[in-house]
Amino acid sequence: MSQTLKIVIPTAGWATRMRPQTWSKPKPLVSVAGKAVLEHLLDVFASVPPEIEREYVIILGPYLGENQIPPYLQERHPELNVSYALQREMKGQSDALWLARDLISGPTIVIYSDTLIETDFSFLPNETADGVAWVKPVPDPRRFGVAEVDAQGRVTRLVEKPQSLDNNLVLVGCYYFREGRDLLTAIEEQFRRGVQLKGEYFLADAINIWLEGKRFMRTQRVETWLDTGTIAATLETNRYLLSRFHVGTFERSNVPTFQRANVQLVEPVFIHESAEVSDSVIGPNVSIGPECKIENARIEDSILEAGATVKDAALIGSFIGRRARVQGGSAKAPPLRLNIGDDSSVSFE
Repeated sequence: MSQTLKIVIPTAGWATRMRPQTWSKPKPLVSVAGKAVLEHLLDVFASVPPEIEREYVIILGPYLGENQIPPYLQERHPELNVSYALQREMKGQSDALWLARDLISGPTIVIYSDTLIETDFSFLPNETADGVAWVKPVPDPRRFGVAEVDAQGRVTRLVEKPQSLDNNLVLVGCYYFREGRDLLTAIEEQFRRGVQLKGEYFLADAINIWLEGKRFMRTQRVETWLDTGTIAATLETNRYLLSRFHVGTFERSNVPTFQRANVQLVEPVFIHESAEVSDSVIGPNVSIGPECKIENARIEDSILEAGATVKDAALIGSFIGRRARVQGGSAKAPPLRLNIGDDSSVSFE
């Protein structure tokens, strides 16, 4: 592969299922297992061979995305080659890629921003197929999109929410195209035909048009597919990532642990070294961000983002946003299940 690999990440969309966390920050900057979802997504590409030059093409949403994601990456990853496009109106995935058409050419990966997978991209230099669709076999595929394949392993079409259980190869939201401009041609044809649903142009429809050109697309199976599209899914992903010290691309080394008097830890947990915790039981499956303050609390299966404060409370299955404050009555009370956005406060005294 002599050309630069374009890694296209659409991040626009209102992320309504992640509210109130996404009222004040874009979904890729929501925290899980000690760092932003976007950081975990970048980790997915650690296996791309070092000789392949990479350029990230990030398609931003208006306001939150365009104002927060570029400075975040510039501060934390100045070494990355990143270009941006802006999708002001939510007209679907194909529209997002079309808006970035001047940035897309040559070998291209498209991956959705809430898709975290464990896969190995080291095969890319020797890939001969025109395209690759990452899939995961599931017992019941009817809630998802699937890839239909023939006897030779060739993808014949993508089907959204199939009625049958016969094909269980669920699309996980990651695709490779040997030539990104061919996909753009298919998107342009999708627009011409008016193939859309409720005003949105879906990438699966564009890929089906792309497949009409007798192109060879194969599937690549993954065993691990994590989702951060809802609060419940993000908490589940948090549990998984915390439990994996070294699996595939999710290598968790030197994660700060916390040892203080009168603090009981029930692993797995992530506690940022700048957090202050006293007289509390933390864990299992808890991520605590920087500058958090926790006093006389029991916290299980929860995420606390930077600057959150919890005092005299028991929490389970909770997501506490940045600088949010929870004041309970007693850590011995029945645990609360909360979803509190940034800079909010609740009191149960």
